[in-house]
Amino acid sequence: MNGPVVFVIDDDPSVSASLRFLISTVGLEVETFDSAENFLRRKPPETASCLVLDVRLRGLSGFDLQRQLAARNFPIPIIFITGHGDIPMSVHAMKAGAVEFLAKPFRDQDLLDAIHIALERDRTWREEERTVKELEERFQSLTRREQEVITMVVSGMLNKQIAGRLGTAENTVKVHRSRAMKKMHAQSVADLVRMADKLKARLQKAS
Repeated sequence: MNGPVVFVIDDDPSVSASLRFLISTVGLEVETFDSAENFLRRKPPETASCLVLDVRLRGLSGFDLQRQLAARNFPIPIIFITGHGDIPMSVHAMKAGAVEFLAKPFRDQDLLDAIHIALERDRTWREEERTVKELEERFQSLTRREQEVITMVVSGMLNKQIAGRLGTAENTVKVHRSRAMKKMHAQSVADLVRMADKLKARLQKAS
């Protein structure tokens, strides 16, 4: 499975079948589940995906699943659907990161539009994850001294200042800086700064 996939979780078989048919009419792969627990047993997808999720389910509710996915650092975009919705529920879902909250009966096009937005959001997130992972691998390929030098470079220090801080010659700093930029695939200090910002954002999320 290389294309995007839409997961549908609804414990009403007729609703699941209807949603599967609707979503498949626009050429998307669909997988249906009758409970949140069954969905959690599935291996996380490696392709762009989103979740069409009923709020009320047997066992874990839709909101319970949303919390569990967040705790597992699995930020799959969620579109909630419900026949018993109200404004506080909608606000709760959206504050927790849901893409949309649709009350049944909803327009088919509203759901398809929300799915399109959700899949695009997931594609963007996955691309960003790949980019940051590559940057982390490049940074780890640097020697300890190269890491020290470019960390000071992106903080705004000049070669002469870095040499003074490290107790080494300015020409030595230039060599480390040049090698580090080559390994990081950076064409300029501005490139290095942008890369450092991405890595910093990842570290802040992890902490």
